[in-house]
Amino acid sequence: MSTSPDTLDDSPTGAHTRRGTFGEGERVQLTDPKGRLHTITLGAGKEFHTHRGRLAHDDLIGAPDGSVVKNTAGVEYLALRPLLSDYVLSMPRGAAVVYPKDAGQIVAMADIFPGARVVEAGVGSGALSMSLLRAVGDQGSLHSFERREDFADIARGNVEAFFGGPHPAWTLSVGDLVETLPGAVEPGTVDRVVLDMLAPWECLGVVGDALAPGGVLICYVATATQLSRVAEAARDHGGFTEPQAWESLVRGWHLEGLAVRPEHRMHGHTGFLITTRRLAPGVTPPLRKRRPAKGAYGEAATEQWEPEDLGERPLSEKKIRRVRRSVTETSET
Repeated sequence: MSTSPDTLDDSPTGAHTRRGTFGEGERVQLTDPKGRLHTITLGAGKEFHTHRGRLAHDDLIGAPDGSVVKNTAGVEYLALRPLLSDYVLSMPRGAAVVYPKDAGQIVAMADIFPGARVVEAGVGSGALSMSLLRAVGDQGSLHSFERREDFADIARGNVEAFFGGPHPAWTLSVGDLVETLPGAVEPGTVDRVVLDMLAPWECLGVVGDALAPGGVLICYVATATQLSRVAEAARDHGGFTEPQAWESLVRGWHLEGLAVRPEHRMHGHTGFLITTRRLAPGVTPPLRKRRPAKGAYGEAATEQWEPEDLGERPLSEKKIRRVRRSVTETSET
C-alpha cells in the first residue's frame, strides 16, 4: 500500500504546511476582485470583516488550496497559501526585512547548498533565515546571531510559525558575532557566512577564522559607503579573494489585453550585495594593479554607526514590545 507524502515521518521540516487543505491556525492569503491582498490566520468560529461584508473562517478550514469563497455580500475571494515571498512581506516585524529579490540573490550567489554549514549575523525579523533554512535543509545547519533579544524573539516566532514549529537545522544565539562566534564554531568549519549588519567590516577577522578554504562570505549593506568599507577591509585582511559587488532591481509588467507595458512603480534599490571567498591558509592573494588613493577615508569612517546614520527610521520600544508579544503568543498557541 502506498503512503501519501503528507503522512511521511521523514518529510522535510515545514513540508506539511505547504500542501493539503487549509487547517486551523494556518495563514491564508485572500485576494479580492480588485487584487487587494489580505492575510488572515484561520481560527474556528472566527470571521474576516471588511466594509463589504464578512467571511467565516470555517468556510476555509478544510478547503483545498486555491479555493474561491464568498462573503455575506457575495464578494468572491481567492484563497491561497502564502508563498515564502508573500509571508515575509506580511509577517510581524521589528527590524526591516531582507526583501525576497535580495534573499534569492543571496541563496544563489553565495551557493547555499543542502547540508551546508552557514553562519548568519543580523537576524532582524527572520526573513532571510527562512530562505537560508530552506536552502540548507534538515541535514544542514544555520547558526544565526542577533544582538537584540527582542529582535531574536520576533524572528523565532516568525520562523516557527512559517515552518510549523522549530527547525532542526537552526540555532539562534543572542550576542555580538565577534565575541560569540569563536566559541560557537570550530575554526575552518563554516561553509558560508551571511552578514546583514551596520558594520560588517568589523567582523572579518573572526569570519575569516571560521570559514573553510573556499568558503563564501556575502554581506548585505544599505549604502555605498558601507560597500566601500567592506571591500577595502576584505582586501586589507589578505585572506580573501577580490570582492565583487552588485545590486538587483526588479520591475514588474502590466498585463491586460494589448496594454502590455512596464509598471509605473518598481522595486528599486533596497541594498547592495558584496561577496568574496576565503583563501587557503598561507596563501597570498595576487597583487592588485590599482589601489585607492591615500586619504580616501576621513575621520568619520572610524566613528560608530547607528541605524539613523543610514536613513533608517528609529524603532520605538513600544512597537517592538507589541510585535514581540504578538509573535510569542502566536508561537505558543
